[in-house]
Amino acid sequence: MLAGGAVLGLGATVTLAAWTDTEWVFAGNAAGNGPGLGTSVFEVEQNVTNPYTEASFVQNETNPGGAVQFGVSALTLTPGDAVYAPVALRTVTGSIAGTVTLQPAVPATGITVTDANQALFNALTVRVAVSATTTTCNAAAFTAGTIIANGPLATTGASAGQALSAAGGNVQHYCFEITLPANPTLPNGTALSALQGRTAAPAWNFSAVSG
Repeated sequence: MLAGGAVLGLGATVTLAAWTDTEWVFAGNAAGNGPGLGTSVFEVEQNVTNPYTEASFVQNETNPGGAVQFGVSALTLTPGDAVYAPVALRTVTGSIAGTVTLQPAVPATGITVTDANQALFNALTVRVAVSATTTTCNAAAFTAGTIIANGPLATTGASAGQALSAAGGNVQHYCFEITLPANPTLPNGTALSALQGRTAAPAWNFSAVSG
């Protein structure tokens, strides 16, 4: 007996088709037509002209900055003399709040002085008082205000920072007192008379941080 068999194979290739679509979103504003992410602004401005006016608030962000006026007598100091000058600080319109801290004085950039070995610069002392309300800058300011600096000019900064409200919401009024002491600190072998005829131009940085 002969047996016969047959195998039937069916082969097929099926292509599956699908609909496709995409959706995008972006970080936008409430109207949907502008950016929705950005950064804040923190800027401080100064005023060295008392009485203060809006027009005289400016920004000076590099040494030497704005010229603080201690008066004509500041160029003719004798031992024991003290002179005074005001500075006001606030944030600009649109700025967030922050804190500002006075740093120790350094020589003013680009200002020529007559002061070999910085003997006069190092002999001077500084006091700084701050007030949130008064623009007066004289000896009385150190009774009415809070003293934040008191010591040698070259090494004395503020003991604490001052708060600045957002968008110029408050003004911090600083009064600088520079004194040539009757018995200043001098280099070894330097007589007090050696300070005669000298000039100095200290510059101060108000370091400000947002927050």
